[in-house]
Order: sequence, then C-alpha cells, then structure tokens
Amino acid sequence: MKTKKNSVNQITEGVIWKQLLFFFFPIMLGTLFQQLYNTADAVVVGRFVGTQALAAVGGSTGQMVNLIVGFFVGLSSGATVIIARYYGAKNKKELNDTLHTAAALSIVGSVIITIAGIALTPFMLKLMNTPKDVIQGSSTYLRIYFAGIIFVFIYNVGSAILRAVGDSTRPLYFLIVCCFINIFLDILLVVGFDMGVAGAALATVISQAASAILVIYALMKSKDMYRLKPKEIHFHKFLLLSIVTIGLPAGIQSVMYNVSNMIIQTSLNDLGTSTMAAYTAFGKIDAIYWMISGAFSVAITTFIGQNYGAGKYHRMKKSVAVCLFMDFIASLLVSILLLSLGEYLLRMFTTDPEVIKIGMKIIHIIAPSYVLFIFIEILSSALRGVGNVLVPMLMTCTGVCLLRIIWIFLVIPEKPSISDILLCYPISWGLTAALFVIYYYFDQKKFYKTHIDH
Repeated sequence: MKTKKNSVNQITEGVIWKQLLFFFFPIMLGTLFQQLYNTADAVVVGRFVGTQALAAVGGSTGQMVNLIVGFFVGLSSGATVIIARYYGAKNKKELNDTLHTAAALSIVGSVIITIAGIALTPFMLKLMNTPKDVIQGSSTYLRIYFAGIIFVFIYNVGSAILRAVGDSTRPLYFLIVCCFINIFLDILLVVGFDMGVAGAALATVISQAASAILVIYALMKSKDMYRLKPKEIHFHKFLLLSIVTIGLPAGIQSVMYNVSNMIIQTSLNDLGTSTMAAYTAFGKIDAIYWMISGAFSVAITTFIGQNYGAGKYHRMKKSVAVCLFMDFIASLLVSILLLSLGEYLLRMFTTDPEVIKIGMKIIHIIAPSYVLFIFIEILSSALRGVGNVLVPMLMTCTGVCLLRIIWIFLVIPEKPSISDILLCYPISWGLTAALFVIYYYFDQKKFYKTHIDH
C-alpha cells in the first residue's frame, strides 16, 4: 500500500501488525458484504417464502456454487501470488502481462462454467439426494446463477489483482454498494413481485454484475504500475503456465474441500428438509468465521509474496507469527459468539423451532474447533506466497478432504445422527493442523538456510 507523499511500500517497509490489520479489515469487511449476497437471499426467502425455499438457496445449491467458484478462485490465486511478487520487485512489464493473462482466464473460464453448470444442474442435484420438495427451486436458482457467473469470475480476479498490489479498500467499497443493491432487489423481486427463488437468484446476479463493472473501471483507470487495457487481454503462455502451476493445486484443494462437503451434505439431506434448512442457516452464520480466516489468508499471502519479491526474508517469518496470533484470537472470539448467541442468530433465518434446535446442535459440534483450522489456513497461505503449493495441497486433500470421505463411508453407522456425520470436521482439522505445523517448521529451516545463509 503506497502513500500519496512517497513511494514507500508499507507492506515491505511498515510495522507488520499494523499493516496486516490495515490490509485485513477491508478484506474481512469486503468478504462480509460478499457473504451478504447469499445471506440476504436466505433471510428474505426463508422469512417470506418458507423452509423449502430456504433449503433451495442453500444446502445442495450452496455446495455446488462453492465447488465451481472455489475451483476458479483457487486457480486464479496463482495470478495473485505472481502479481504480488512482481509488484514487490517493481517489475512493471511482467506484472501487466500477468494481469491481462488473468483477465483472459476469467473470461474463458466463465464461458466454460456457464455452459457446464446449466447443463449439469439437474444431474448434480439428483446425485446429492436433494429432497423432491427442494429440487425444483434449487435448479431454478442454480441455472440463473450460472448464467451470470462471468460477473463473479471477473470481480474475483479483478479484486484479487487489487489486493495483490496492496489495495484492499476499493474492493470493499464496491461490495458495500453492490450488497445494498442486492438487498433492495431481493425485497423488490422476492417480496414485491413474488418471484420466489428466481427473484433471489436474479437479484444476486444483477448485483454481482455491478461489482464486476466497478472493479474493471478501477483497473482501467489505474495510475500505478498496473493498468487493464481491454485490447491487451490475451494469454501469455509462460505466465499462464506459471499461474496454473501455482493456482491449480489451490483449485484442486478447493474442489476436494467442496467434494467432501457435498458428500457430507448428501448424508445430511437424507435426514430431511429440516436438517437441510438448519445446515443452510448455520452455513450463513458459519461464514462469520470463514470471512475472518479467509481475510487473514489473503493478507498473509500478499505480505509473503511482496516481501519475497523484495528479498525481505526475515520480515516474511515475523509476519507469519503475527498473523497466526491474530487469527487465533479472532477465531476464539467467534467461537464464543456463536456458542453464546447462536439461537438468536438462527432466528434471523427461520422461526421453525425444530430447525433452530438442529442448528444449535451443529454449532456445538463445529464452533469450538475453529482454532484448529487457523494453522491450516495461515501456514498453507504463507507457503503459497513463495510458490510452495504442491505439498500443502496434498496434506490438505489427504488430511481434511480424504479423511472426511473415509469417515462418511466407513466410520459412521448405517443410520447416522447429525453428530455422527459432523464430527469429521473437528477430527480432520486437528490432524491436518498437526501435519502443517510439522511440515512448516522443517520447510522454513530449509528455506532460510538456502536464502539467507547463501
């Protein structure tokens, strides 16, 4: 983040904890408003349409969206790492070539996903054992969402570029504006025009289109080292390969996360619509933790990338320790919040006492384990910042994702309770966190011996 008075890059020069927080808060708030897209859908639909509609905008629908979008965001994270590195090294040409390659990737990727998503929606919903009273609404929501997914991809790539160069405030402003657009359209289309689930999906797409337009405008009008020029949007083969090399493991990791979550969702779907609705409502509350943890993840990846490019290796080490401490405190506070006020938070989405009862059961299983995940999130993001992505991906896919799948198919009883199913979360987080701590310790010894001693 550069000041107006001089060209000092505060990420590579400023006080670490202050700069992490300056970078963190806009990202966290931005993620909050991004989450409010779907949360607004859930609140309006759940309160004014009913339990089936609430399940339709979450549950299987949410898992499918997370699968697709998560893969692309993971893939494009390769661009974030490379741009941060070039920005730290003040390499203007390579930075701009990477920017335009990432833009091309977002356009081509969105076209492929739109076609595949619309075509495969009914098949995927049936595969996930989506209840019959929910499947029509889910199908409607997903097809509208996939039709406008180009806006999601463009915004995510554009905002990632801005954050990679230290600008985390403008993506926040864009999302605040678009969140209010979404809330207004939700009320107008769902309540005013009685469009139900279709109205919620349409409101989300229109608001995401607005955020995409704003981020494109910001990149085209930039006066810094980076600037988007539509005529220069094309693939640079070497940089595309670099983006994919770094980003693909993150994309695969995201897919594995979401595949395991989809399998869990399928098991929960078998427990009925009330359980599905409760898990949907919990997912919106659970997002509080993930937006905080995710913001710290983006912050440390950018810090590591820029300081690596600038050759400031000791600063990299210190920033990881500071980030871990801050994420630990934040995770602890979120756990206490959910355990104390979970019932009131669930009532925002539903008045059904059975759904609320099930939702509280879910909170008591998952919320106390948030502090375990910080080691996976922060350490894997730090490693990604220097381009080390393969081993962290393998550890995450094995420790978190594969273990969950084994749990669902081999450990839980034939007719499981919700507790039987969801215990896979704290168990998998704990084991994988231990793996990351051990690996990171030895990897860093090797890294600093190579880069500092020599």
